Amino acid sequence: MSQELKNEPPLVDAFQSPDRLLMGAGPSRVHEDVLNAMSQTTIGHLDPAMVAMMDELKDMLRYVFQTGNAMTFPVSGPGSLGMEACVNNIVEPGDKVIIAINGVFGTRMAEVTRRAGAEVIVTEDDWGTAVDPNKVEDAVKANPDVKVVGFVHAETSTGALSDAATLCRLAKDAGAMSIVDTVTSLGGVPVNIDVWGADAVYSGTQKCLSCPPGLSPVTFSDQAVQKTLDRETPVQSWLLDLSLVAAYWQGDAKSGARTYHHTAPVNALMGLHEALRRVV
Repeated sequence: MSQELKNEPPLVDAFQSPDRLLMGAGPSRVHEDVLNAMSQTTIGHLDPAMVAMMDELKDMLRYVFQTGNAMTFPVSGPGSLGMEACVNNIVEPGDKVIIAINGVFGTRMAEVTRRAGAEVIVTEDDWGTAVDPNKVEDAVKANPDVKVVGFVHAETSTGALSDAATLCRLAKDAGAMSIVDTVTSLGGVPVNIDVWGADAVYSGTQKCLSCPPGLSPVTFSDQAVQKTLDRETPVQSWLLDLSLVAAYWQGDAKSGARTYHHTAPVNALMGLHEALRRVV
């Protein structure tokens, strides 16, 4: 017995985006060339042309991050998912982690880290001021078994810029790893990952890269990658597990062939490719 639809279909016109001049924290105004790149024909995420474009994209990200890290790629999701990727791969349950808070996103990093099962110690500075390295140093000295130090380079909520080089050095001197938020700073102020010695760094596309939101560039030091491989517990997120994602972005360890992990946002990656090409 057939059933009739009970409701009439909604009458909806094609959406027309209003012409806005975006001058807030993000999303920023997107260049016409980036929008045009995103409107190209969608191809498969394992198409040879796609794989070649991905390699160029990674090279450009290494330039923008100023790093030689092999594990550099965009996470398929916004900057907050990049934060989750860094935290969930580097932090294990029970780890002692220091998070410096001087705004909204330091607070968010602390919450994400708690949800990863870590023992979180926070340092706090007034919103609108930079992270005080002396407070972080005192926290490190008071917790000699600290595993990770996390902070926001440029706090989106206030614009305050912190001394990433000093904060990363404090972590390294203590034998800890660093997690750095560069969502607002990448492409806007100098970001020098290898000079800083940062371990796990994430950003976003919708700020200084002038690309639509939806991707999160990340880069992991060799030590951070090894930490992921040596974990005693599995990464709690299957989607963000570096050991699995690498097979798509870097290829199988034995054959070098790219293997399916998830259906990547192909057209968004085309847009990021063009945005990075313009920066480079």
